[in-house]
Amino acid sequence: MKYKVHRLEVQRDTMQQNLEQYLNLVKGEVISVIPNVKPTFQFMGATAKVDFLLIVEKLV
Repeated sequence: MKYKVHRLEVQRDTMQQNLEQYLNLVKGEVISVIPNVKPTFQFMGATAKVDFLLIVEKLV
């Protein structure tokens, strides 16, 4: 079996639409979607931000 990992840059407000469009274009079977969560510090305190998604595709 061969796998391919794709990196999808996302923003908080358009993440769902971008992921949906990308998944509809993938030819193989999607195995996993892994978010890259980065801690950030703002005036309210600590929070987290998703910079990009890793999409693991199983090639046919």
